[in-house]
Amino acid sequence: MTAARATSIGAPGYSQTFPSVPESAGLARDLVVTALRVWRLEALLNGANLVATELVANAVQHGSGRYLVFSIERPSRSRVRIRVTNQSRIRPVLQSPGEEETRGRGLLLVAALAIDWGTDVHTSGKTVWADLADEAGT
Repeated sequence: MTAARATSIGAPGYSQTFPSVPESAGLARDLVVTALRVWRLEALLNGANLVATELVANAVQHGSGRYLVFSIERPSRSRVRIRVTNQSRIRPVLQSPGEEETRGRGLLLVAALAIDWGTDVHTSGKTVWADLADEAGT
């Protein structure tokens, strides 16, 4: 694992490499809390923590490779983007699970909380991202 580092160009942000294990969701939440407090966007904490948890959990469960890269950026004063990159090139699929099913709701939750979300596939894997905005701060 590497230390969190601020991005040097573009939007303010933090990025950290984590092992591809379920416990990394907690580490990602810690980074979210730090970033949102620094940026004074605490109103986004609950939603951002849930989005971070779901994206990391999906990367761990469905991804490949021993590591994932988690990042949080602030492209505008009241908007943040959470990204998780792993080595799998398989796009996540938004599902409609039945009432009896206990899995498959993660991306539905992300879609409900985010103002936008998507997947960017590249030669070494994919990045799943979600944007959240503090509507009161705009």
